[in-house]
Amino acid sequence: MSDPTDLPPGTAPADTQAAAPATEAEASPDQSPPNSFAERIAALEAEVAQFRDRWMRAEAETQNLRARTQREVADARNYAIQKFAGDVVEAAQNLRRGLEALPAAGEGEDPLLAKLREGFEGVERSFIGMLERHGIARQEAQGQPFDPALHQAMAEQPAPEGVAPGTVIQAWTPAWTLNGRLLKPAMVVVAAGGSASASAA
Repeated sequence: MSDPTDLPPGTAPADTQAAAPATEAEASPDQSPPNSFAERIAALEAEVAQFRDRWMRAEAETQNLRARTQREVADARNYAIQKFAGDVVEAAQNLRRGLEALPAAGEGEDPLLAKLREGFEGVERSFIGMLERHGIARQEAQGQPFDPALHQAMAEQPAPEGVAPGTVIQAWTPAWTLNGRLLKPAMVVVAAGGSASASAA
């Protein structure tokens, strides 16, 4: 066995030389470093953007739902009495028919008949006023241009002289609306040649 002191100057012992590479291998850093700080920030920003998009979509859906609910509540409030309003309108039309069945006012008529007519007319004015306070409106059609949104053409006749085609020349009943929505259309006779003729064709 040789003495380490007999080795040439600058020569390390064999066991020291063998251990050196292992020490260098242990000290060498990993060649695949973990994700950098910038990459982690980018990933977090992407998640924030995704959550923000989801939040904005949910907020938009909530706003749409709120608006739809408010609209449905308003419709329910405005048109809940639609069936009842139709029956009341029928009573108003019957009252008008009763008035029209009375003889026309003239000189020397029976005072009782005159008072009866005045009483019916007063009742009708009061009745129509009550309906209007609850959003029910009567719209006379006589002499108006035919409007398919308000009028139902029951017949057509040649246009009288001076009357434009498509004009309502006779209205059997008025149009009735409930808060702006058609409740009952007016039953009308229209001068031939207007939009009523085109729709009928």
